[in-house]
Amino acid sequence: MESLRIITEEHQNLWRIATTLDLVADEIDAGGKVEAPFFSSVFDYIEEFMDRAHHAKEDEFLFPLLRARSPEAAGVLDRLQAEHRNGPDVLRDLRLKLASTAGGAEANPAFTEALRHYTQAIKSHIRSEEKDVMPLARTALNAEDWAEIDRAFQDNDDPLFGEKSRAEFRELFHRIASLAPESVGLGAHSAGALQSGAAPKGDVLLKVSGMESCYGRIKALKGIDLEVRKGELVALVGANGAGKTTFLRTLSGVQPMSSGSIWFDGEDISGLRADQRVRRGICQSPEGRQVFGPLSIEDNLLLGAYTQPKHQVAEDMEKIYAMFPILKEKRHLPAGTLSGGQQQMLAIGRALMGRPKMLLLDEPSMGLAPLLVEEVFNVVKTLKAQGMTIMLVEQNAFAALAIADRGYVLETGSITLTGTGQELISNEQVRAAYLGM
Repeated sequence: MESLRIITEEHQNLWRIATTLDLVADEIDAGGKVEAPFFSSVFDYIEEFMDRAHHAKEDEFLFPLLRARSPEAAGVLDRLQAEHRNGPDVLRDLRLKLASTAGGAEANPAFTEALRHYTQAIKSHIRSEEKDVMPLARTALNAEDWAEIDRAFQDNDDPLFGEKSRAEFRELFHRIASLAPESVGLGAHSAGALQSGAAPKGDVLLKVSGMESCYGRIKALKGIDLEVRKGELVALVGANGAGKTTFLRTLSGVQPMSSGSIWFDGEDISGLRADQRVRRGICQSPEGRQVFGPLSIEDNLLLGAYTQPKHQVAEDMEKIYAMFPILKEKRHLPAGTLSGGQQQMLAIGRALMGRPKMLLLDEPSMGLAPLLVEEVFNVVKTLKAQGMTIMLVEQNAFAALAIADRGYVLETGSITLTGTGQELISNEQVRAAYLGM
């Protein structure tokens, strides 16, 4: 039932967008400005993703089989598919009302009222699919049905949901997050672009054997064995206090290792200082961002490139600015003046300035607005698609495992489970302990 997981993940993303639109509507009603480029980016995303792809997949594969297997499903499916058909017309009406706001503030209430009706409709539609359709599908459809549906949803060459389309959807969402008001997004005046490109997976890049680390007499890590291959995204999940951040700090060389070995790119780096590990390509975006508040945004990025040849720094910085235009717009301001979401993008950008062979991300979505939580994963997916090797520690275990090639479960300093991201999501022990399922 991989297709249902995909649909639910998309529902969560659409719910975040609907919630964001409600918050922005409140700001407009309180006297805020209607930012037409932001709303246009939202409507473009919904048109391309929701109306043309998400609904089309359901209508073509899931709903017909459910109709055939369960006559009682007809009523709810008739209503949902009518909403699918009406979606483009509702969106056109919203675009017209958005255009009318250019005539003055008196047109804003009509726009925000229509916007709220639309977001309520999105949420109602999602609730109906999750609470009515999906439980029925789980009981009515057989294994052959699910194999056919899952094949369609997982087809990487499919024009609706293939990798090319997913990259386009990531780009569209990036525009939303970049242009959203600073209260809910990054607050930029231009959207920028995510970088495209890909690289194949390869040999083992990192191999950790018997890693132990202590805080005084307390052993925080108890013989960790772990490996990461080139181009992989590996998630490390576990409860608070399990040792996830300690592991990343020990890997970076910030926290002393009392026993064990670390091999990176064919070299034993167990005895190297933290700065020497950065020079070899291990770059970390730490928990809590930890930007240098009094320094400018540009100086923070320059510090990330401290170990790199000077002739490439300007080019690398422009790549970061292209990805996160808000950082360029505010580059001369102190980093401490940025919002939490902006600081998180700065922390990721600072790590990327080191040209990492392996990027370590420690709780990148912590404390962010819903839209920016999704944007963090949007950026991580893009970096993964480029072939970057990533180790991700994330409080949102489900979201991390859903995009991970492989995962490790850490409990009180020891690895207790390992497997592909999907294997761990399906594991009852993991679902109960970390996924709230």
